[in-house]
Amino acid sequence: MRGTRPLSVLLAVAAVLLVPGCGTTSQDAGSASAPAAEGFPVTVSNCGVETTYQRPPQRAVSLNQHATEVMLALGLEKSMVGTGYLDDRILPEYQAAYDSVKVLSKEYPSFEALLAAEPDLVYGGFGSTFDEKEGRGRAAFTKAGINTHLNIEECPSGAVTMAMVDEEIRTVAKIFGVPQRAEEQVNKLHGVLDQVEGRLAGVAPAKLFVYDSGDKTAFTAGGKGIGNEMIKRAGGVNLFADLDKAFGDVSFEQVAERAPEVVVIYDYGDQPVEEKKKFLLAHPALKDVPAIKNQRFAVLPLSSTVLGVRVPAAVDSLARQIHPDRFE
Repeated sequence: MRGTRPLSVLLAVAAVLLVPGCGTTSQDAGSASAPAAEGFPVTVSNCGVETTYQRPPQRAVSLNQHATEVMLALGLEKSMVGTGYLDDRILPEYQAAYDSVKVLSKEYPSFEALLAAEPDLVYGGFGSTFDEKEGRGRAAFTKAGINTHLNIEECPSGAVTMAMVDEEIRTVAKIFGVPQRAEEQVNKLHGVLDQVEGRLAGVAPAKLFVYDSGDKTAFTAGGKGIGNEMIKRAGGVNLFADLDKAFGDVSFEQVAERAPEVVVIYDYGDQPVEEKKKFLLAHPALKDVPAIKNQRFAVLPLSSTVLGVRVPAAVDSLARQIHPDRFE
């Protein structure tokens, strides 16, 4: 904890600060009487919470892999006082920057631990970052004079698209007053996507089923998450795009009926990819499925299938796995 203020004092201060409600404008902590920075104030509407920033945050905390990597891709490590909850290794190009930021916890820090870091912004990748039952609701941070931002994949009104990846990067850059860095990142990411599109021109889309997890039912990618967009851009058709959400459960009999040509396995957690493959190959309901008969599998790390800077490289990886002839 920076400085000498004990946690009890921090909590006492948090308890008496004025509280704007969700959906209303929030001021930067301690910024009401200070002059605005150049290009500021900026107002951001994020998942029903509107926040006005008088100056760029200087003590941000990022939680979840994709939030952290957006920050690092924008070169914001010097504006960070903490991070937490990786699902995967940090991308090699960001490792040095990541190593300069304090890791607050392996998973989510408690609300008290976050207060002790004295952040002026907490940026979360998943809705679970701001779990009210754990005392980390966005309103609780507002009461403590701390702004919050949530990755917009967690609060879409429709299907998540690549345009929303661009929007997330640009919004975070706007909050920190570095819009030009966002344009550089967006151009870089679309360069990768354009190369994939060129390689796949005229290709017949492959019928894909995403296997995330599950033994009684299959937990799969629906039509509302970034995964569905990634499949389309990689030259595939998501056979469960009609699921009106980012993820959902389907029966293995439904999978068999739709006859996927390729199974895409999301790799994460304690169950290895080879174990998932073995389970699917042995499942009696799937024995006549083309992907199973031909043992056609593709693999993506879960960290690449959420809205963040990994998406274009994941599209490239998936395209190479399902249409290898186009990349020879």
